[in-house]
Amino acid sequence: MPNMDPKKCPMPVQEPEARIRNFSEVALGYTYDMAVGEARRCLSCKNKPCVSGCPVGIDIPAFVARVAAEDMEGAWEVLSASTALPAVCGRVCPQENQCEGKCVRGIKGEPVGIGRLERFVADWHREHTDAKPEVPVQNGHKVAVIGSGPSSLTAAGELAKAGYKVTVYEALHTPGGVLVYGIPEFRLPKDIVRREIDGLRQIGVDIETNVVVGKTVTIDELFDMGNEAVFIGSGAGLPRFMGIPGESLNGVYSANEFLTRINLMKAYKENAKTPVQRARNVAVVGGGNVAMDAARCAKRLGAQNVYIVYRRGMEEMPARREEVEHAQEEGIIFRTLCNPIEVLGDDKGCVKGMICQEMELGEPDASGRRRPVPKEGSTFTLEVDCMVMSIGTSPNPLIRSTTPGLETNRHGCIITSGDDGLTTREAVYAGGDAVTGAATVILAMGAGKQAARAIDQYIRSKE
Repeated sequence: MPNMDPKKCPMPVQEPEARIRNFSEVALGYTYDMAVGEARRCLSCKNKPCVSGCPVGIDIPAFVARVAAEDMEGAWEVLSASTALPAVCGRVCPQENQCEGKCVRGIKGEPVGIGRLERFVADWHREHTDAKPEVPVQNGHKVAVIGSGPSSLTAAGELAKAGYKVTVYEALHTPGGVLVYGIPEFRLPKDIVRREIDGLRQIGVDIETNVVVGKTVTIDELFDMGNEAVFIGSGAGLPRFMGIPGESLNGVYSANEFLTRINLMKAYKENAKTPVQRARNVAVVGGGNVAMDAARCAKRLGAQNVYIVYRRGMEEMPARREEVEHAQEEGIIFRTLCNPIEVLGDDKGCVKGMICQEMELGEPDASGRRRPVPKEGSTFTLEVDCMVMSIGTSPNPLIRSTTPGLETNRHGCIITSGDDGLTTREAVYAGGDAVTGAATVILAMGAGKQAARAIDQYIRSKE
């Protein structure tokens, strides 16, 4: 009999007062019994609505049914057939808007905790299985993959499973892309990412770090090296700023720089070689998941007051509800319907405050959200000594500028045709944030998977 509890099993977490003093993972994961009980809430719908919400097409009812039957290795086999990064997806995907958003149990209660079960199965497999994956038989063809974020890792994994010799080129000294430099340790432990990447290496994927495509090597040179196709998954790492007075003061960071110093370079450790400002009062401008990450990191660095300054209201905030709730529990102060118009500096050129304009919501804009408009005569000063800009990113123009025939749109995103990821250059494919601008990990993975299939079809068609 299915478990008809209308609510999903709560996720055990560190208490807020404890977790703001460390960078250990906040969510502690289900126990075995919790996972089995939650899996038995699934109704095993014949039309599988949850699968339609999954960008990588996991057979969700099948893997959940195996958890319910206490066949954890069988559940892993179903998961790993469709996704290269299950332990990652189970932690950072916005399931509430995707698979769980389609779950029938969510109509009269809470949906099945699909993401939590995915995390449990991936962690269980890692802890209980030492078997190495089978190395696919090589088919004699080579493909180059640019970047090592979720889109690139997915494409590389799919192509390697199909027998291709895949080499991944990463600009930084550590592979993982946004998974290692963007998402904090307390949401996604870096050991998890390393293990997922090691799994790709074990099936034959080569990863070369410190290679800046467009400088170290060009796409044309990658073809000269014998690659028959190239996949670009270089992400969107170029930060945006507001263009307001005072943005060049010391103490103003982009969220990318702030999080990279903390996550990749471990600036929160006492012996870190890459410093980061340990400010008393911090303002993070923006309302997405990256803004939540930056604010929660600042709190863990010892800030007394951390503000989220967002020009719309709480309802319009694009961050995951879970991340907002965790931030609120940790004492992050939300100043919504506010917009910075100037950063104030002291006589040493350091941030000492910011002037904000109160806002109100007007008519909906192109995104469907009500447009914020200034309230006349309603400015105020917020005393802060550090400011983190988290208002979006765009792709770095380096690859575009060094690749003749590769077209981009006005935002610098690579133009592709349809869902296969084909760019305006023959045999050059792209996916993830390099195409869409900053989006979610799972959407990037879905794009990498589709592009890998298209690359396989393209190379086979030449044969």
